[in-house]
Amino acid sequence: MHISRRTFLRGAAKGAVFGALVVTGCATGRSRLDFDEWARRREGADVQLKGSFCNVCSSHCGMWIHVKNGRAWKVTGHEDHNRSLGKLCARAHAGLAWIYDPGRIKTPLKKVGQRFEPISWDQAATEIGEKVRAVVANGDSRGIFWGHNPRQSGVFYGTRFMHALNSRTVVTHNAACNTAIIGGFAQTLGRTPTSDLRRSRYLMMIGRNYGEGIRTSQATQFAEALTRENAKVVCVDPRLSTSGALADEWVPIRPGTDLAFVLAMCHVLIRENLYDREFIAEHAVGFDQFLATIDRYTPEWAAEITTISAATIRRLARELAAAAPSCFVDPSWKGAFGANYANCTETVRAVAYINALLGTIGRPGGLSIGSSMSPGFGSLDPQRHPVPATPTTPRLDGQGAGEEFPLAPAQGLPHNIARRALNGEVKVGFIRHFNPVRNFPDYDFMKRGFENFEMLVVMETHMTETALCADYILPECSFAEREEVIENHGNTIAIRTVAVDKVYPETKSLDEIVPLLAERAGVGQFFNFTLDDLNRARLAPLGITLEEMRQRGSITVNTTPNSMLPVRFYNEDFVRNGFNGVAAWTEPASGFRPPANQFRLLNVKQGYHSHTATANIPQLAQISMDNNTQRVWMNASRAAAMGINDGDSVELSSRLGTFRGQVNVTEKIHPEALAFPGVYGTRSPYFEVSARVGGVNPNDLVPFQMEPISGHAMLQEVWVSVRRV
Repeated sequence: MHISRRTFLRGAAKGAVFGALVVTGCATGRSRLDFDEWARRREGADVQLKGSFCNVCSSHCGMWIHVKNGRAWKVTGHEDHNRSLGKLCARAHAGLAWIYDPGRIKTPLKKVGQRFEPISWDQAATEIGEKVRAVVANGDSRGIFWGHNPRQSGVFYGTRFMHALNSRTVVTHNAACNTAIIGGFAQTLGRTPTSDLRRSRYLMMIGRNYGEGIRTSQATQFAEALTRENAKVVCVDPRLSTSGALADEWVPIRPGTDLAFVLAMCHVLIRENLYDREFIAEHAVGFDQFLATIDRYTPEWAAEITTISAATIRRLARELAAAAPSCFVDPSWKGAFGANYANCTETVRAVAYINALLGTIGRPGGLSIGSSMSPGFGSLDPQRHPVPATPTTPRLDGQGAGEEFPLAPAQGLPHNIARRALNGEVKVGFIRHFNPVRNFPDYDFMKRGFENFEMLVVMETHMTETALCADYILPECSFAEREEVIENHGNTIAIRTVAVDKVYPETKSLDEIVPLLAERAGVGQFFNFTLDDLNRARLAPLGITLEEMRQRGSITVNTTPNSMLPVRFYNEDFVRNGFNGVAAWTEPASGFRPPANQFRLLNVKQGYHSHTATANIPQLAQISMDNNTQRVWMNASRAAAMGINDGDSVELSSRLGTFRGQVNVTEKIHPEALAFPGVYGTRSPYFEVSARVGGVNPNDLVPFQMEPISGHAMLQEVWVSVRRV
């Protein structure tokens, strides 16, 4: 059935209102919004610009919120913010819909049986505090954790709250995104580098997609590179992404075999004496150990694994060498090796190796090691504002030295908490602006785990799948209604200011919620300050007043350049923990050759969606509807052999179950792969807009698994069968 744009949006709005009534009952009364009245008064109204940064993804691009008659009217990119450079993506513009969405959570909710009932803040805080006190008094502080999509407000308040309760466990969404990259580069280069897109002569992206995994400044710089006469752009990817379609060359690689491709290029550089011997002699540690393994990784060996010809592998390696050091193999973000396969950490190490061989690290046009992440922020006076002691309890998620995953980076492993919850180890969880139940593989497993806590408290604006598992839901005000801890993004510091009054008066900001919970939990003494106190203390060493910060929104400050650290080709920490001393070929856990009549699932990006966070925004959902982007990509030759035509309905099956979707038949994908993004197929009954769009979510087909080194979720370790309906 065809649904027109007008019918879709009208139905979406109706569904959002219905969802709001179901969630909150009569607790909030009638909406205070009257857009007809606002529209009558908008012409000629003064416009105020309020500094902020986007809330739709973790990039936090700087923005101005334009306010007319007390309403957020539109947003524009902040010209002085290094992540936006005056531009914003579609997600940022559509994010304004969150502010006035009648489907927002408007009052604290408590689960009673299978229903949520509105309660007061006093009741919610008292009951949550009493439970936390009991857990701590029983010596179970290890069983308490904080989970969030990492932002500096959450980092400060969440970590301080956990430390006050003697818990070390703070976890983030990174384990479903870029944990292998964070861990692999930290172990090899000391930090995660970035690509110098503006000056490079040769840009090779392995799964990196600047056109859809958007940070607007990088997208702008990528566009500039595409038009430079002396630059070549190569995209190595099983799918012809937006970036690949614009590149000089697309190299369709077999999914999960990027490690073999990089190792073979290293072989060519070394055996043809094309590498930077001086850079290696000055900066490499353990190069001889890697050199002793390189003969096995010939282009012919890699061709059998990757389906890229040996001649192409040699040519690409030689082209990189000819452009060195003004070239790079991109460090990616999620890309091909952020959190997808059992060999992701090894792939990251190999990417560090090849950039070292090319001498690109720290060179113009290569990989930038950047500046210190700290611009010199100050801190609160510990004499006036006591700091909780460093916790002594083991971590709950198994991350870190002496734990189950000793090499996993500090961003944490929330999916392992779900596993441990099924063993009764988790007592209390606090989740803020984070949806692990939907955004990690194996929805049913994650749901069972998060429903098995003794108490789950979720701080949210909307009824996500994780919120549905909660015992208490605390309504946070939208990003335009709250001020937050001043952040630094490289050499830019930025503030999110209050742009508009609270639309729903019972909502609170994080700096209101955490001190209230801490006070009722018996640790309020660690929050005897205001957000203004904290932000003034952070700014003090920089000579910037809070008033100036609010007025300017984003400010560029001086930072300390990072020093070059050794490139560790050989890593003793890996050996001590039972892993390879040097990066070595490792197959995906599910193998790299598909079983008969099955396909590798690819969990891909779309430039106008951010995970499941934006699935229910009507404007972005309409883009999906207009362009059929909720469909599953399938290779045309494979489809023809199976009698499947473009637009057909199909059943996709793995050992977790069978799900139905529509097919986009295309030549733009490797014959062994299927591709669809993780934004669709939401499970919350309150996301009626998303339900109208339809689609399949990859996480429903991928089983719960953990990569052995970094511990991340393995988002693409599954083979899927397809049947035409």
